[in-house]
Amino acid sequence: MKPEPAPLTACTISRDVQNFDLLIEDMEAELGESWGDLSFAEAAAFLRQPEARALEFVAIAVDKEDEANLTLIGDLIRTAKALGIKVVLIAEEVSPIALHRLLRLGADDFVPYPLPEGALHEAVTRLRTPPAAAMAMPAAAVPAAAPAGPRLAATGDRDGVVLPVHGLAGGAGATTFAVNLAWELATVAQGTEAPRVCIIDLDLQYGSVSTYLDLPRREAIYELLSHAGVMDRDAFMAALQTFNDKLHVFTAPADMLPLEIVGPEDVGRILEMARANFDFVVIDMPSTVVHWTETVLQAAHVYFALIELDMRSAQNALRMIRALKAEDLPYEKLRYVLNRAPRLTDLSGKSRAKRLAESLDIVIELHLPDGAREVTQCNDHGVPLAVNAGKNPLRREIQKLARSLYDLNKAVESGKA
Repeated sequence: MKPEPAPLTACTISRDVQNFDLLIEDMEAELGESWGDLSFAEAAAFLRQPEARALEFVAIAVDKEDEANLTLIGDLIRTAKALGIKVVLIAEEVSPIALHRLLRLGADDFVPYPLPEGALHEAVTRLRTPPAAAMAMPAAAVPAAAPAGPRLAATGDRDGVVLPVHGLAGGAGATTFAVNLAWELATVAQGTEAPRVCIIDLDLQYGSVSTYLDLPRREAIYELLSHAGVMDRDAFMAALQTFNDKLHVFTAPADMLPLEIVGPEDVGRILEMARANFDFVVIDMPSTVVHWTETVLQAAHVYFALIELDMRSAQNALRMIRALKAEDLPYEKLRYVLNRAPRLTDLSGKSRAKRLAESLDIVIELHLPDGAREVTQCNDHGVPLAVNAGKNPLRREIQKLARSLYDLNKAVESGKA
């Protein structure tokens, strides 16, 4: 007598599964023989059969050559979701726009290819976790090595000031400015007068806030971004880490993700949660402008744009202004910050800065001095300038800015009262 074959609990769907040999190995390790392989055409026919309802999930593997078949792939995702079958998207070199479209059609999870070690197992585990437990994952996923600190309770009684920081040129110092501004705001007052401050790293690919504060990148962030539409305030607060018990940090994800993996609604939800629980929300923006940049700009009270005294910054600032004006967006919210500004005795440099502002028809409201080697040293050690270089001229300028923002916010609150 021959043993009966194991019932199928999952299937891979691809143009040619041999192009995804690592997926074959991981599926065998995860499911043994209880999985099958289908082409796109075979999957369209199989999902109409009664046997398809027994599937737990399908893993749809695509690469850049499949972008011409997005309509067919999208139909497969919708059909699977209608049958109650979970969908894992395996993508290799797919454009962010195509990936965003497929995720929006209802894919439950996304794993990049080549598959990282254990990534498929983690994705399957997430699929098998009930929704209520999935939303509790961020709190349970804190690494044992994470720095201890009091967890701030969600209050929902704030109306925080949103302060995005956007570097208009690579290496302009946006993350350094954002991290130190957030820390100075968190320490500007003591006791009951101390504001609640959160810094959010929205550079999903190269975000360095966690590096500059020596904090681990947690899988909880990816979980939160994946469920941003149904996120509640407790899940948001549980995903945050604390630096020196004063600054709360929403780090970038552990893995490099497409910037379009979150949409305007998702980012709006994150900002809504942050504003409701913190007095100041500092956002480290990616240098790239994406769909949800408008969402952040609309929510911002002041949008800091960092530039340097060079041609690339001038050209990029001009492009940014033109783009915002063309879309009728509030470009007047931009506050230009000149990093590594000329010293008082550098008359030639000050003249160049003046000509730069006049040529762009802008006002450079903040001139930040060059913090020199101490800035790099503090960033490498994962501490703000105030901790290891309190007398640094860059730190003192950011401290003055934080004090003025705090005083202005207090005055506004007093006026409302």
